[in-house]
Amino acid sequence: MLKYLSEDEIVLIHQRIVDETGGLQGIREPHAIRSVEGQPRQAVFGKELYSTMYLKAAVYAHNIIAHHPFLDGNKRTGISVAIVFLEDNGLIAKAKEGDFFNLALHIAEDKWEYEVIATWLKEHTKKVASTKKTGKKHSQKSDKKR
Repeated sequence: MLKYLSEDEIVLIHQRIVDETGGLQGIREPHAIRSVEGQPRQAVFGKELYSTMYLKAAVYAHNIIAHHPFLDGNKRTGISVAIVFLEDNGLIAKAKEGDFFNLALHIAEDKWEYEVIATWLKEHTKKVASTKKTGKKHSQKSDKKR
């Protein structure tokens, strides 16, 4: 079962980013944050609208970047929320900081749809698997079959 981010967790991620990298603290559109929190788990007639973990992460990133719920740092927050969501669900990012910056710009310029963002995220993450004998985690490419 996937772990989704709560509204409070999204706000906390934003606060930490602004504390660490600078900018204005604060929420510009509270209803937009509620929408960001709920949209990745949406279903219609019992069928999920966003069927993969990568699509759900793409929805988080796109909606924060495109809808600007915060006073500042929406691109940084959108990418970070997507990464935290993927990490909470057993994946780690393998892209460079500049790659994430470019991803944020593509989203901000409305050049990429959810599916393109999801593909990019899949190509830039690795699965963290736990071995049963030792309990230690190691990474595997996210596109390997289970």
